[in-house]
Amino acid sequence: MNIGIIGTGNMGRILTEALLDGNAVSSSSLTITNRTIKKSLEIQKNYQGVQVAANGKDVAERSSLIFICVKPHDIYHVIKEISPFLTKEKCVVSITSPITVEQIESVTPCSVARVIPSITNRALAGVSLVSFGNNCDKKWKERIWNLCQAISKPVEIEENITRVSSDIVSCGPAFFSYLTQAFILAAVKETKIDQKTATTLAEEMLIGMGELLKKGFYTLPTLQEKVCVKGGITGEGIKVLESELGEVFEHVFQATHAKFKDEINKVKDQYPLP
Repeated sequence: MNIGIIGTGNMGRILTEALLDGNAVSSSSLTITNRTIKKSLEIQKNYQGVQVAANGKDVAERSSLIFICVKPHDIYHVIKEISPFLTKEKCVVSITSPITVEQIESVTPCSVARVIPSITNRALAGVSLVSFGNNCDKKWKERIWNLCQAISKPVEIEENITRVSSDIVSCGPAFFSYLTQAFILAAVKETKIDQKTATTLAEEMLIGMGELLKKGFYTLPTLQEKVCVKGGITGEGIKVLESELGEVFEHVFQATHAKFKDEINKVKDQYPLP
C-alpha cells in the first residue's frame, strides 16, 4: 500500500515520523510533499527511501491512501487539485476537526476518513481520534485503524464530540504544558529552587504520574486520594486550587468551541452539505 502525505508542517511531520518510527509504513511506500518543499526534504534526510513529490497531484497519483495535513480553509483547494487522481478505490484522510467526513465525501468519489492526531503520537503514545465516512470501504477502515494502532490508541468518535475530544487529546498537551510551566515559575519565585532543578523535578513527576496511570496502579481520583493525606500539606495546596481555579477550564472549552464555530463558518460555503 502506497501512502501519501500532503502537508508536512507541525502535525503532518509528527504524523509522518510517527508512522515511520512505529513501523506502520515503510519509507519506500511513503510519498510526501509540502508547499514549502524544504520541510519535506528535511524529513527525507532522516528517513532514507521516503519520496518527496513536487506537489499534491504527484502524491495523489502515486498513493492509494492520502493524508491531507493542511489548514482547514486549504483542504477544499487541495482536494480539487488532486481530484483527477481520486478514484473510487482510493481513500482520503483529513486531520482537521472543523471539516466533517460528510463534507469531504460531498466533493470526492473515494473513501473518506478523519484522523485527528496528537503531539503525543510522536512518542507512539496517546490517542488518535478516528471518524469514518458513511461510504468508507471496510478495507480502508481496517487499514486506517491498524495504522493508528501502531502509533497511538485509536478512539472512534461521533461528530458531536469532535471539538471537545480534540481539546482533550490534541490541545491538552499544550494546556498542561502551560500549567506546568506556571507551576515551575511559581516555585522559583516563591522559594530558593532554581528553574533548571524545578523543571527536571516537574518533568519527571509528570512522566512518573503517566506511568502510574498507564500501568493501572491508580486512577486520577485515587491518585489524588493517596497523595492528599488528611490534614497534610498536599491538602492545603488542593484547597488553594479549589478556591482559585474557579471556572477556568469551563472558560477554556468555551473559547475553543467559539473558535471552532468560527472555523466552521469560514469553510462551510466550500462544500455542498450544510
